[in-house]
Amino acid sequence: MDGIVTGVAQMGAIQKADTRETVVARMTELLREAKARGCGFVVFPELALTTFFPRWVYDRGDAELEAFYEDTMPGPATRPLFDMARDLGIGFYLGYAEKAGAKRFNTAILVEPSGRIAGKYRKVHLPGHAEPDPSRLGEHLEKRYFDVGDLGFPVYETMGVKMGMCICNDRRWPETYRVMGLQGVELIALGYNTPTGLGEPYQAAAQANFHNSLTMQAGAYHNACWVAAAAKCGVEEGFPMIGQSMIISPLGEVVAQAATLEDELIAARCDMKMARYAKTEIFNLARHRRPEAYRPIVERVGAGDLIQPDRKQMGLDDA
Repeated sequence: MDGIVTGVAQMGAIQKADTRETVVARMTELLREAKARGCGFVVFPELALTTFFPRWVYDRGDAELEAFYEDTMPGPATRPLFDMARDLGIGFYLGYAEKAGAKRFNTAILVEPSGRIAGKYRKVHLPGHAEPDPSRLGEHLEKRYFDVGDLGFPVYETMGVKMGMCICNDRRWPETYRVMGLQGVELIALGYNTPTGLGEPYQAAAQANFHNSLTMQAGAYHNACWVAAAAKCGVEEGFPMIGQSMIISPLGEVVAQAATLEDELIAARCDMKMARYAKTEIFNLARHRRPEAYRPIVERVGAGDLIQPDRKQMGLDDA
């Protein structure tokens, strides 16, 4: 079979007081389980090394805030994860907060079984706000703490697969998947931290779980690729975050899903022949796409004026 056994390493809550060493120890245990289940590649969550710090208000440069970012990767605390993966012969996706000079990014990397970093992605679709909102029950301040990703949506040929990456809110935007789909992506790895209970009137936990599966299944199906998605979940510092980590086939079906809100490994064999088959049929992009009809997608940011053809062009009598 042409593919790779992929593990999704869901992680339960990480509290503010938890050290990176403690968190990395949990991650290495998940790697050991992945090895026992035959995985060649494992997906960890977004911001996998720390608690979800955008829930608090800091000024940029605050020492407590800066401590959440990684200066180097791997660093002293994360080196054991890289060493364990290399010893086990497993590649992985890892999400973390990146310090890049004066810039700060919500970042993910693809690491090959050798320990080499094959590729990097920086989150493009930053949710939430830049300033605190006292009307809400909790804050979501990613726009305050991260710069918009500057690497686009690259696809890397690694571990015998064309792999892409995205992070959390990216999964809600069809353009995320399509840009990678236009590069022939076969597997998209993504991690997320999705809090609920922040005071949104239409974002109860039930809708959050529904939208989580809806967007990822649609993205996988529309672009004929596998999606492997890992949550950091449970109750962090009093705020719940959804789980529902899953692996989705190129036909849009969920083939594996987490059952808990704790550390949990799920796995599935991702057959790339299935992805390639789907790309030759209904979603044969070269055969069926009509980019000349899609210009507003790249020309507009927000909604604008109506776009209507000339009445004469429509063949209407009063033209």
